[in-house]
Amino acid sequence: MQTYKPSVSLIRATSYESGALRESLTTLLKPQGGITAFVKPGQKVLLKPNLLTGARPTKECTTRPELVYEVAKMVIEAGGKPFLGDSPAFGSAKGVAIANGYQSFIQELNLPIVEFHGQRYQTVSENFNHLLLCKEAMEADVIINLPKVKSHMQLTLTLGVKNLFGCVPGKMKAWWHMEAGKDANRFGEMLVETAKAIKPDLTILDGIIGHEGNGPSGGESRNLGILAAASDVFALDRAMVEILNVSPQQVPTVVASQRLGVCPELDKIEFPLLHPDVLQISDWRLPDKLMPIDFAMPRVIKSTFKHLYIRFIQEPMNTYSRG
Repeated sequence: MQTYKPSVSLIRATSYESGALRESLTTLLKPQGGITAFVKPGQKVLLKPNLLTGARPTKECTTRPELVYEVAKMVIEAGGKPFLGDSPAFGSAKGVAIANGYQSFIQELNLPIVEFHGQRYQTVSENFNHLLLCKEAMEADVIINLPKVKSHMQLTLTLGVKNLFGCVPGKMKAWWHMEAGKDANRFGEMLVETAKAIKPDLTILDGIIGHEGNGPSGGESRNLGILAAASDVFALDRAMVEILNVSPQQVPTVVASQRLGVCPELDKIEFPLLHPDVLQISDWRLPDKLMPIDFAMPRVIKSTFKHLYIRFIQEPMNTYSRG
């Protein structure tokens, strides 16, 4: 009897220029069946980039707008109806997107940006039987997850699974840090259960330029030259950990996904294009030191007020001043 092997496409890619990037994405997705294997005419398609912050637009903290633009065009050509969504740490999805250079293609494609709203969903989990997730993602016909390769001062690395934490609405993320963050294993399990509930149909990882060091926002950009794609987000993360030469045991999301039996071993993954061994690097910079995952109550309150200030005061004032 044949057993299913998840497939992860890996290629070298060095340019965000439109023509070159489109060619790279076409090559990347071909073994997966192309974009039409995931998107059918008339379907509502959530594009979920990493829109962490608008504060460091030149430091590669967020998914590049060029990548989101090309994927959005491919979705439209397949007959899908794309929309953009995220729940940034600070500010609104629209404000962070505009600060990171998304404005021109949002206007060109008339691409809606939604702010996420929460609803409690039942999950099949021993420790997390209900999760508050954004209904916009749960009700989308198709979810395309568009993470950025980054080091992370609390989770070592942030890849495909962690990017789906952006589907937890508003400041609930800070409360999760406080509630589950005292135990890295529990926090990692919560992220894995969130990814299982969201169930992205396709993950395309932006690793042309990554963010290393003291991420997710305090590090520096790093040319990596990689694009990755898979329908199995856990297999993709396992492959990327190998490429970055980081032990899976150092990454709480990978540890939890292995413990829960959803992360395949490397030899159980099919690599139709390049194998991780070919792309492996030895000098990816991890954080100088890891910080506790948990947020104390004063930090949660401060974070909540900062988020509200940016979203409802700073961003509207910036728009007014440009007018």
